[in-house]
Amino acid sequence: MTESFVLQRETHIAAPRASVFAFLTDPEKIVQWMGSEAVTETHPGGLYLLKGVGSATGRGTFREVVPVHRLAYSFGWDGNEEVPPGSGLIEIDLIEQDGGTLLRMTHSGLPTEATRDSHNTGWAHYLDRLTKVAAGQDPGPDRGPRGTRNA
Repeated sequence: MTESFVLQRETHIAAPRASVFAFLTDPEKIVQWMGSEAVTETHPGGLYLLKGVGSATGRGTFREVVPVHRLAYSFGWDGNEEVPPGSGLIEIDLIEQDGGTLLRMTHSGLPTEATRDSHNTGWAHYLDRLTKVAAGQDPGPDRGPRGTRNA
């Protein structure tokens, strides 16, 4: 069996869970903080598609959708043999905390330490942007994360 790598991140967002959930599932809201185009079919088996600000397109399938509480979807990159569509799993839990929302994210199924580190850089960039936009701030134009291969 091949070893896979996991990354985990948490961030506190000064917004209610329903608002954060909308920014994770509504295509018009997603592109306010990540990517240039999004398609979501938010039910188990539904499509998750994200066109990055560069040329990369991420794709997967929703596995679990529990409104305002939890999302889980497979994920990978079109044309990427190392991380193909559906090869990873992203799990996001939203927990009420301190008048806002604690977002707890786990991205598993990454094939190498370098791939995990690259995705960690991307997640740091995008969770920072999500934290701002969900709290009503303007994160500015998305130029993509530095140091990632798929932005």
